[in-house]
Amino acid sequence: MTQHTSKLSVMLCTGLATGIAQAAETGFIEDSTATLQARNYYFSRDYSDIVGPNKQSKAEEWAQGFILNFKSGYTPGPLGFGLDAIGTLGIKLDSSPDRVNTGLLPVQEDGRAADEYSRLGVAGKMRFSRTELKVGELQPNLPVLVFSDIRLLPPSYQGASVTSAEIDGLTLQGGHLTSTSLRNESGDDKMQAMLGHVPQRQASSDAFNYAGADYAFNTNRTTASAWYAQLEDIYNQRYFGLKHSEPMGAWVLGANTGYFDSSEDGKALIGPIDNQAFYTLLSAKRGGHTFFLGYQAMFGDSPFPRVFANVSPLGNEVPTFEFAYTDERSWQVRYDYDFAALGVPGLVASTRYITGDNVDTGLGFEGKDWERDLDISYVVQSGTFKGLGARVRNVTARSNYRTDIDENRLILSYTWTLF
Repeated sequence: MTQHTSKLSVMLCTGLATGIAQAAETGFIEDSTATLQARNYYFSRDYSDIVGPNKQSKAEEWAQGFILNFKSGYTPGPLGFGLDAIGTLGIKLDSSPDRVNTGLLPVQEDGRAADEYSRLGVAGKMRFSRTELKVGELQPNLPVLVFSDIRLLPPSYQGASVTSAEIDGLTLQGGHLTSTSLRNESGDDKMQAMLGHVPQRQASSDAFNYAGADYAFNTNRTTASAWYAQLEDIYNQRYFGLKHSEPMGAWVLGANTGYFDSSEDGKALIGPIDNQAFYTLLSAKRGGHTFFLGYQAMFGDSPFPRVFANVSPLGNEVPTFEFAYTDERSWQVRYDYDFAALGVPGLVASTRYITGDNVDTGLGFEGKDWERDLDISYVVQSGTFKGLGARVRNVTARSNYRTDIDENRLILSYTWTLF
């Protein structure tokens, strides 16, 4: 961490130690919560049409993960102190050198997946009125840095963040992050960027800085957002978003629209960046049925930039293809059904199709791609196995400028509430 962040950590720890003697009275202990999630994850990705230097034809692994989350309450008084902690453990169940790089397990120097990996992260926190400061291990979920918990274990960041909700409806956030722990690593690393689907491993950044505001109004049916982000010496980014839901008889109509404007920052360690991204995702819900229609467009001379290895809130981005390469235009149709409407609560199914074209591949031809996803999930609602969840995901993704993918995921999860 930077010297400034270290000083904040010392201040928080000092304040926590001062108030800990009173903790038993109220707040710190009484309001504490702890959960333990077990996550069993099978991931298979077949590359049916290899493009690029990596000729590995398949990534397939099976692993068991455990995620322990502890959140304390606050010590009493106008200035309250607390502590959050997250512990993670990943265990290899099946892998081989010719099937690594699923994102579930670390890959060692000998090309084999590690048998296990673990991490313990702690964050001190301080609250005054409706403003909270955190320093240490963080898991932000922001339009400019989405919480990408899409593999065995979640990623995290190290730094400082502040969240303020002093004005009704308005939430202000800011932060300074200095390193990251990737989803399949136990240590800290400097942050890198991705352009579209291509990791930019030639350069690392010393910090990710962000500031933003979300304002909810219209009885919380409408939210307007404005954000700024900077991956130092690589890119900076502005984001404007609008979300709205509108009941109309038996229907609920929704709209999620956003715009990103990105350019190179400081030393421009990965070169010039020029990208403007627009998306809109419309929805219509009636009973158990929800229909979606989405459009997404990239403008400028570069693909969409983001922190590696994160997803973004772009309407047509999914965990397999992003549809965010240079000049790409894409459309999405999606249908979700909640079987609670038929008397089977906990069972949900989703299918979607996305197609993109107009991609500037830089290879003298127009890039095109498409993806079809099918997701089915079920959570046991009662009895001995209440809370046990299962999710199946099947994907077919095709492109004329990047690797084709056939993908299957099976995820079993169960969460214990410890206290």
